[in-house]
Formats: sequence, structure tokens, C-alpha cells
Amino acid sequence: MSESIIPLGRRWNSWDAEHPAAMRYLPLGLDIDLCAYAASRNSFTRFPAGAEGVRLGPRQIDGNGIALDLAHAGTELSLAYDKPDPFTLRGRWQAGRMAEWGLRFWVMLAIRSADGRNPHGVEWSFDPESGELSAEIRGHHVMVKGERPPLLTTFHDDLDALRGEYETKGYFCLDSRGTRGRFAVLRYHLEEMPRFAFAVSVGEAQEQVRGRASAALAAPAKAVPEIQGGAHAGALDAVRDVIGWNTVWDPINRRPYTSLSRNWVSQKFGGFGVWLDDIFYHAMMAGLFDAEVARENLRAIYSAQTAAGNFPCLVTGRDSWIDRTQPPVGSFICWILAKRLASRDLLREAWPALLANHEWWWATRDGNGDGLVEYGTSPVGGGLYRGTKLAAKDESTMDNSPTHDEARLDTTSWTLDSADVGLNSILALDGEMLALIATELGETAAAKRLAERTEGLKARIADRLWDPERQVFANRLWSGAFVRSLAPTSFYPLLCGAARPEQARAMVALLADPAKFGGAWLLPSVTRDDPAFPDNVYWRGRIWPPLNFLVYQGLKRAGFAAEASLLAENGYKLFRGEWESNRHCPENFGAVSGRALDQPDTDPFYGWGALMPAIAVAETTDITPWGGFEATHGESICLGPLLTPLGSTTIDSGSGDSGAGESVMSIAVGGQPRLRSNIRGRFRHIELEARHARLELPGGPVGWIEVSGRIMHARLDGKAIPAAEGRIAIPARTQPAVLDIYREGA
Repeated sequence: MSESIIPLGRRWNSWDAEHPAAMRYLPLGLDIDLCAYAASRNSFTRFPAGAEGVRLGPRQIDGNGIALDLAHAGTELSLAYDKPDPFTLRGRWQAGRMAEWGLRFWVMLAIRSADGRNPHGVEWSFDPESGELSAEIRGHHVMVKGERPPLLTTFHDDLDALRGEYETKGYFCLDSRGTRGRFAVLRYHLEEMPRFAFAVSVGEAQEQVRGRASAALAAPAKAVPEIQGGAHAGALDAVRDVIGWNTVWDPINRRPYTSLSRNWVSQKFGGFGVWLDDIFYHAMMAGLFDAEVARENLRAIYSAQTAAGNFPCLVTGRDSWIDRTQPPVGSFICWILAKRLASRDLLREAWPALLANHEWWWATRDGNGDGLVEYGTSPVGGGLYRGTKLAAKDESTMDNSPTHDEARLDTTSWTLDSADVGLNSILALDGEMLALIATELGETAAAKRLAERTEGLKARIADRLWDPERQVFANRLWSGAFVRSLAPTSFYPLLCGAARPEQARAMVALLADPAKFGGAWLLPSVTRDDPAFPDNVYWRGRIWPPLNFLVYQGLKRAGFAAEASLLAENGYKLFRGEWESNRHCPENFGAVSGRALDQPDTDPFYGWGALMPAIAVAETTDITPWGGFEATHGESICLGPLLTPLGSTTIDSGSGDSGAGESVMSIAVGGQPRLRSNIRGRFRHIELEARHARLELPGGPVGWIEVSGRIMHARLDGKAIPAAEGRIAIPARTQPAVLDIYREGA
């Protein structure tokens, strides 16, 4: 992918994975790097990702609104960026606590452009009279302009030379002062500039960029908007912030994607890292805000698919684990995304890749031929750990889970000798979703074949992976013995529709059992009475967001709405403890402490950690294969904008206009109301087409519905009901009922 085809609105962004305070105009390789020097400790910093002094604040995914707090040697700065126009970046800092005299704490803007035709970069010119720094890059003019001229402008070979000058000669050194060079540094200190604004603009002419930069400096500052208030306040904001911060540029493959964590990209992964299920989850969450970011993540996955058909478990700048994959959640997520974005093209692009990955499981992972699959490691490639039990456990994502302890690696089939209930359930869900996709695309023969095989797998899960003695779903060894350890994956038969009603009820009872999956914080990755639970190491007892997400969806599908809501509430409370105090989005949580960093094996700003607030968002609105587009009229809420099948949507509920304290839910698209109602509860399968609207109403007392446009007639469960001008009176209902509304022109 070329840097030049990034959408205009995203070209200025925090693309550098290692340095979140740096901004880049991607098509020109133009970098603005904010650095600092503290004389008290003779210490220079670029504020690297993961550093103790970097706190990532609210931000927009497209970069038009970014805030972060920085600290170095005890001195604190608040930094913000926005874009008054797509070509102009505006930055502002504000000093907070000062740990030394501001004269001795320097803030710098290091500016360079890695022009592909000139590896040494373009030449910059500084005008001491105006304080303007300018250059021409591939026919584009660039200007950097501050509220005041810098105190010192210097030129260097690179950032290491700048650092070396500070740390060997101090801040009084003038050796590098100049007016021309290829690596420019504008220097300020906090005695003169405790608060400061600057602008960088790109354009076709010098006067054009000067005018844009000047206008940007004069314009009022913009704050990052809040997008969820009331119930679960801040949940949608948190998902947006995490996806925004972790979306970076992959310089090796020349593409954007949402990384696992900025802390992992360089040191651990050698420049980029695509860990399979993580990226699928990132795509799903990005789809709440930006369709293109969602697709970019999906394409990063498709690009690494092997000739055998599987998506590799991991592909980085250093390694490729093609011998293993991860649980096939992709079809479920692609179905959700296609419906959210109203994009059949997304399904058409995904279909061959998802189908090949699904077939690979059946071809390589039924080690004993009994119709149930196992995790494994194929004899291909040279990935780290290939051919070991650890590699097979890696395939589960739950690397050190005690559910794997009793299994062994069979070196004939290269699978574990244990049918995993979670894997088989996800594979059944994958087959079910692929059948839906095939039907949508007109692939009727494939849809029939997939559906028939999936129904057979569901029956085997219910029959063979149900332990009647313990009344629980469990992994089963080839010997016939059930694995003793239980994980939340035991709930996955609810997600794929394999659990029989009595089995589902027995499983749900375990959610309230404090010796099993109950307790103050939900859900531990192994039951609390398991000998491995006290280990509190990774999947041995800790709480993991993807487990909560899949169990939540399973509970909803199986009709356990109250239990799903309890899990959502508990998970968001757990998340908020770290988010509100530390702005941490943890990889996992302690199931006893509720904390993230109570042991060393947790990344504090990890992509799939945002599944916890995403579950809370789903309590208000969600899109699922079994509920369609859903919205809840409950307590007061203001949520959005977010993407739905209707477009850019906001959902509000609060006092209506009846004067009696009536609560009214409103669904608006592009700022225009499309549906209003005083009916409480969960609305499902919402479809608001131009001439025909259809939705499933919750059971309840009499109420009313309003939709935009002139209503011709309406039917409730097929029976005609009166429709006055603009409003439909809804009779009392003991069960959910389907409302059809026909508007003028139908």
C-alpha cells in the first residue's frame, strides 16, 4: 500500500508506533517529533511508548483531536494536537508541575522528512525574522510556524546527534545553530514558553501554507468530544481511544493496522506484529468508528494466509508461525462488520480466505478422526516453538491454561490428544457464519454443505463434550476421560447454539458459584477451586477480555440477558478501575485483586483490553447474527456517533416531551431523528428503509413509536394496527412482537 493513498483526513496522525507524541504527514514522510531535555538530570527523551511518563489521553482515530500527558524528570506537560484543515496540524503544550527552573527544561520540535528520493532528507530553511521554518518536498511546500519564534534553531545529522549535544554540552551550546539543514530542531524552554502553540501546514504554494498556519494559530482550540454519557459513561470513548492510539503505520509492509500494543511493535516484533485473533477483534472495534480502519486490519490478516489455507497464528518482522493458527473467530467478526457497515463487498472479499481457513481446520486438526478437532502444530515452516506442545497451546491463544496440562502432543497427527470444547464451539460458529455468508453471496451449494457439517459438529459437542457427572462442558482426552480443569471456554457451546436447554441452564449456574466462575470479578480464566488458580500467571487464573466477550455473546444468544448484563456491568467496573486512575487498558486482570499490574505479565495498553468497554457499549447497542441491529431503551444515555447499518448514528434516551417525566429513546442518523419511542427494553432487528421499516419490539405495556416520513399503515405480528400522522400506538404485549411500518411510496 502506498502512503499516498491514505485517506486525506488521516494523513496527519501519530503513525510512529514507538513514539506516540510524534506526528507524521504520511505521504511526505514528514515527521514532527516532540522531545524534551531536563538539565537537572542531564536527560533527553523522545517520550517512547510505554515509558512511565507517557499517559495516553482521549483521541480521535483520524488524528483530528489527540491529547496526552507527558512527564520527564519530574516535570509535567499536557500535549494536544488537532487539524484545523486536513493539511494543517496544530500542536499545543501546557506545562504543569515543574521539577526544576523552566529555563533549564527544554522542549523541542525535531523536524525531518525522509524523502524516498533523498535518503538524507530534504533541506529546511529557517527565517530568524519571522520564525518560520520551511521546505519543499516533492513539489509540496511545508511550513512550521509557532506563536513566537523559537529561542534557538539548530540543525543536526539526526536525533542521536541532538541527544548527544545536549548530554555532552548542555543547553547553552550554540555549535549547531543555523538557518539551513536537513534535520531541523526548534528549541523552546518552559520559562519563556510554559504554554505554546505551533502549526505545520502542507500545500501547493508558500503563501498558501503560511496562511493556513497563521489561521490555525488564531483559531480556537478543539477538544476531543465525549461520545458516551449516562449509562456506562465513557465506554465508547475508551474503545475509540484505544483503537486510535494502537493504530500505527507498518513501515515494513507499508500499511496501516491496529497493533497489539505500541510497547510490542519494535523491541518484541521487529517493526510490525499481526497476532491473528487480536487483529480480528481490532477490526471489529474499529468498525464502530471507521470502516476503512476495519478493512485495513482484515487485509493485514488476509495478506499472510498460507498456501495450505490457514491464517498464521503470528507474523512479525522477525518470525512467522505458519504451523499454527488461532481459534477461527474471523467469520463471526466479518459478519458483524458487514452488517454494521452495510457492506456486502466486505463479505465478498472475505469469503474465499475465511472458507479456506475453515477447511484447513478439518483437513489438519482432527487428529484421531472422530469428528472433533484439537489444537496442534503442523510440520511446516520454521516458526519459534514449532513441533512442541507449547506451539499447539499457542494455537488456543490460552498458552499456559491448565486446561492443556493433561494433554500430550501426538507426533503422528501433530495435534494434542484432547478435543477442546472452546475450539470445537468456535469452529461450529465459524461454519454457521460461513453458511450465512455463502447464502448472502448466492453460494447456495456451499451454504448447504457448511450448514450440514456444522449441525453435525454441534450435535457431537452436546453429546461428547458434556460431562454428565459434573454437569458441565469440558475438554475430553482421546482416552475418553474429561479434563478436570475448566475455563470460560466451557460456555462457548452457548455461543454456537450447541448447548441443549438443560445444559445451558446448568452452565449458567456456574456463573454465580464463588468456587467456580463467580466471585467479585468476572470471569477467571480457570475456576477458583482449580489448583492452578492461585498461580495468577497469564491464563492460570487471570481475567481476559476476549473470554468475557465470547461468553457475553453466548449468554445473549442463549437468552440469558440478565446474566449477560451482570457480566457486562462487572467487566466495565473492572476496566474502569484501571482506566480512570491510570489510563491503562490491560491485556488481563487479576481475578482477586482486580488490578492489572499486580504481577509482571500484563501489558498496560493492549488492544483487546478494549473489549471490556465494548461489551458495555453492547448493552445499549449491538449487532449480532441473532439480534440484528439492536438498541436498548433503558436508563438515561447519550451514545454516539457510531457506525450502524443506518449510517453515523446517535442513540439518546431521557425525558420526553409529554410533560410527565416520560423517558423517550431517539435514534438519529446524521443528526436527523429516524425513530423515537417511549417503549422500554431491547429493540432488535432494526431496519429503517426509505419505504419500509421493520423492528422487533420488546414485550411490555402500551406505548408509541414515531418514525420519519409519512406513515401509510402498520402491522404488529402481521395484524393491522392504527397509525396516526407520524405516530403509531402500540398495544400491550406479553412477548416481543415484530412491527412493520409502510411509508408513503411503498
